[in-house]
Amino acid sequence: MNAVNPLSQKQLPQKQLPQQLKKGIPLALENVRKRFGDREVLKGIDLRIPAGQFVAIVGRSGCGKSTLLRLLAGLDEASDGQLLAGSAPLESAREETRLMFQDSRLLPWKRVIDNVGLGLKGDWRPKALDALAAVGLSDRANEWPAGLSGGQKQRVALARALIHQPRLLLLDEPLGALDALTRIEMQQLIENLWQQHCFTVLLVTHDVSEAVAIADRVILIEDGEIGLDLNVELHRPRARGSARLAALEAEVLERVLSLPAQPPEPEPVSPLPTQLRWAL
Repeated sequence: MNAVNPLSQKQLPQKQLPQQLKKGIPLALENVRKRFGDREVLKGIDLRIPAGQFVAIVGRSGCGKSTLLRLLAGLDEASDGQLLAGSAPLESAREETRLMFQDSRLLPWKRVIDNVGLGLKGDWRPKALDALAAVGLSDRANEWPAGLSGGQKQRVALARALIHQPRLLLLDEPLGALDALTRIEMQQLIENLWQQHCFTVLLVTHDVSEAVAIADRVILIEDGEIGLDLNVELHRPRARGSARLAALEAEVLERVLSLPAQPPEPEPVSPLPTQLRWAL
C-alpha cells in the first residue's frame, strides 16, 4: 500500500488567532482512583504529562478512559488521589480547560457566530470571527447550525473552545460520528492548531489508527490501570499507510484486542456544576 500524506490533500483556508494561546498545562495524576459503589473503575492511576504534549487514551469500552477524562474535566470527582496542574490542584486551571464531545452541542436557535461567542461579554464578535476563520468557517458565521454538516458542526465546537484560549483541551471522541474523509480533515485541523498554539491535548478515542497518527503518546487503559504507555516517535507530518505507523498501530491494537470486554462505565449520579460548561 502506498503511503498517503494527509497534508497533500486539499486544505481549507485557515487563519491564526490574532493572539497566541498560552503554553499548555503540565498535568500530574497521583494514585487516582474512582469508585462507583463497590466497583472500582480507576485503580491508582499515576501519570505525568508535560506541558503541550498531545496524548491519546485508548482502550476497550468500559476500561475507564472516559471516566478519567471526566475527572480531568471536573465533571466528576476522584475517590482518592490527586489531580494536579503543575504543582497546584487541577481545579485552579478550570477556566483554562475546555472539553469537546462527540456531539457538537450547538444551540439550534442561535446562529453559528452566536454559538461560538456563547457566554462571552463585551465586544466578542471579532474574536468569534477570528476563531471561525481559524477552523475554516468564517463564511458560515451567520448560518444556522441545522444547515451545517457533521464535520462543520464539530469545527464550530472547536472554534467555541479556541475563543477561550485554552491551555488544556480535552477531546471525548469528538470525531467518532464523522465519515472517514471528514474525520481525517478534522484530525489534521486539530493537529495544526495544536502545533500553532502549544496547548496540552488529551484525546479519548476508540480508533487506534487515529491515536498513533496524531498523538505524541498513546496510553492504553486496561481494566482501570495503565497497561501501555507508548511514545510515538515519528516526524510530522506523518505519512498514513507508512510501515512504521502501521507497526505502531498493530502493536497497540493487538494489545487492545487481547483484553476481555468490560461492563460500561457508570455515569455520575448527579452532575457537578461544571457539567453545564460543555466546550464553552
